[in-house]
Order: sequence, then C-alpha cells, then structure tokens
Amino acid sequence: MQNVSYKVIGLMSGTSLDGLDIAFCTFSKQGKNWKYEIKKTETISYNKQWKDKLQTAHLLSSQELLKLHTVFGKFMGEKVSQFIKKNKISKIDLVSSHGHTVFHQPQNGFTLQIGDGASLAAIAGIKTVCDFRSTDVALGGQGAPLVPIGDELLFSKYDACLNIGGIANISFKNKGKRVAFDICPTNMVFNYLAKKAGHDYDKDGKLASKGIFNGDLFERFNSLLFYKNYKSKSLGREWIEENFISVLEKSKLSIEAKLATASEHAAFQTARVLNNFNIKNVLVTGGGAYNKDFLNRISAYTNCELHLPDDKTIQFKEALIFAFLGVLRLRNEINTLKEVTGAKRSSCGGALYL
Repeated sequence: MQNVSYKVIGLMSGTSLDGLDIAFCTFSKQGKNWKYEIKKTETISYNKQWKDKLQTAHLLSSQELLKLHTVFGKFMGEKVSQFIKKNKISKIDLVSSHGHTVFHQPQNGFTLQIGDGASLAAIAGIKTVCDFRSTDVALGGQGAPLVPIGDELLFSKYDACLNIGGIANISFKNKGKRVAFDICPTNMVFNYLAKKAGHDYDKDGKLASKGIFNGDLFERFNSLLFYKNYKSKSLGREWIEENFISVLEKSKLSIEAKLATASEHAAFQTARVLNNFNIKNVLVTGGGAYNKDFLNRISAYTNCELHLPDDKTIQFKEALIFAFLGVLRLRNEINTLKEVTGAKRSSCGGALYL
C-alpha cells in the first residue's frame, strides 16, 4: 500500500463546546513518509439548544442519551453533506469522527463519545469511522490522548505539540519513545468563568489580565494528586467539575481573580512540563492559542519557544488528526500507542460503518 492518497473529512466536537469542526484533508504516503494538506474547513457553531443538549448529556436517562446519540449522528451526517455540496467536493474516501465526549472514566473501564456512526454514514452516504477510544480502554488504557500518532507522523519537526482546548494536552519524544498526556484544564474552566461574566469566552484573556491571581487557590490547584507524575493519564469532565468547578463556585473571589488564578495555574503546569522535559520549541494549537494573556503567562515560566502555525492548523489540527486516525484504521494500522495511553498493547481503534 505504498504511494497512495486519501481524501477524508475529519470531525471534532470538543469539550469547550465551540462547535463542530469539519476539515476536508488529503493524505498521501510516499515510502514511509506521510504528507497532508488541509483543503477546506468550517466550524458549525452550536446554537443554544445544541449547547444545552451536549452540556447536560451526562444527566440524561439512558433512553434519552441513546436518542441524543442517534440525533447527533444524523446532525453530523447532515452537516457533512452540506459541507461537501457547498465546497463542491467529490469522491470522499472516508468520514472520520471523534464524536462528543459525554463520559470518560477509563478507571471504571468505559468512555462514551456520542454521535452514532451508523446514522452519520447513512445520512452522508460515505464510509465512516468513529468511537476511537473504546478499544484502548478495553485494553486497560486511558483511551487518551489519541493525537500523538498524528504528531509523530505529521508534525515531527517540532520538539513537542501542545493543544490548548477544553483541556491542555502535550505530545513529544522522550528517550526515543512518544510520550503524551493531559496537562491540566484550560478552556473548559476559562469558558465556564467567562460565561459567568456574560461572555462566551475570555477573548485574548482580557478578563484574566484584569484580575490578580489568588496564591492560596493557586497552591490548592497545584497540590492536586494528578500533578504528581507524568505517567499516562487523562482528564474528564467529572474530575474537572469535582476539583475545579466546585471549588471556584464556593470561592468569593471576583470572576477576574478566578480567571487569573485558573490561567496562572494552567500556565505554571504547562511550563513545568516544558521545562521538566527540556523542550526547546513547541507547536501550539487549539482555541487557547489565541489567548494572548495565557501564552504570556506560560512564557513567563519558560524559555521554550511557542510556535503558532497558520489559522487552519491552529483551529483544525485535531480534526485533521482524527481524519488521519481514520485513514490508519482503514489501512488496519496502529493508530493508538500503548506508551501514551498505558494500554496492554498498541491497537487499531475505531468502529467502521460502510
């Protein structure tokens, strides 16, 4: 299967609830080397109804959750069809969807990303791969992070790749092996606090920049057991609600002070990782790459160079990589690395719907 190419649409719905990211990408392999191009992109912003549905999905009854799973799959199928028609794209080989995470409890042996692949494939009329995390969790892994194989094969010119989404995660080579893990909560907490002040998000970190971080709260967050090691680990909504949201809710600090403290904490933990592993340059992507105040806070703790790529890569790198994971699944090649998830073995994850 040498010198081959693929036309794929990658779909990503993140914990920050910005919307459904759609990326039409091409991949080609020549010998051992993969090349990619992000051709067309679009973010379908969630209206209030969809935001509410996805944000409260974990509170639904089993029957209502299954219904939402199906409805969201159909929604994605419709948006893919519209995207293809709008951009006059022909001969798509595959749709590769991350879905939207509702539950992520690898310690209890399960994870759930809704967005029924069968419904998506039926509506779009295209071969579809989804449910990338379940196989790894079944093998005793964290089911996350999944992007490191893409970082390894598509972005190897950087020492590390840092994604700042709802949760900040990083991927890099250490002693010849790919290492990756979630670092700390970022936009999931920042957006939650910004909404308290009447904003969808804290643009450029302006609200945080007006606040003075609280040392006691800063130290409380830093003392969490999660930060004691760098082994394969991942974060989920449940942990963040218990250890961050509930604590911030009880605090009497101003919104600006809470944002400043959460940002300072996240910057400190991010820089701590960069410094600990002597990372000289890092590719920064995800919505948080536009948060100037947050990047300045990281830079205050490290000499590592923060590289911001073009807007398409910043905004759609995860959709790109999930498109790539779908290609590897189609080729029956490993797309989940045991060394980053902690699973018994590396695997080829993803459910395929024809």
